[in-house]
Amino acid sequence: MFAYETHQLRSAELIREADNDRLVRAALKARRAERRSRRDEAEGRVSTDSPRRHRAPRTA
Repeated sequence: MFAYETHQLRSAELIREADNDRLVRAALKARRAERRSRRDEAEGRVSTDSPRRHRAPRTA
């Protein structure tokens, strides 16, 4: 009987962890979508994809 109860507790714990992981993934997905939508707006990022300044190579 003890093994069955332990199994039930572990099963419930795994289900809670899975629900929590799904919630975290959904929040991250929503956050990424929000960033993407802000980036696509007209008054979004001003700079281009090129680096801001060209740096000289490092010297020895």
